[in-house]
Amino acid sequence: MIRKLSSGGYRLYSRKKNLKTGKRRNLGTFKTRAAAEQHERDVQYFKRH
Repeated sequence: MIRKLSSGGYRLYSRKKNLKTGKRRNLGTFKTRAAAEQHERDVQYFKRH
């Protein structure tokens, strides 16, 4: 899940919320949306390999 920040960057969040905190895990902050999308693909790849 990618969200645009007020600073102009993009942050990648986990898809599921943490049951204890009710928030999503921050998986990295990126300058461009393309970089965030690429990292999201990398994360999904490593989850299954």
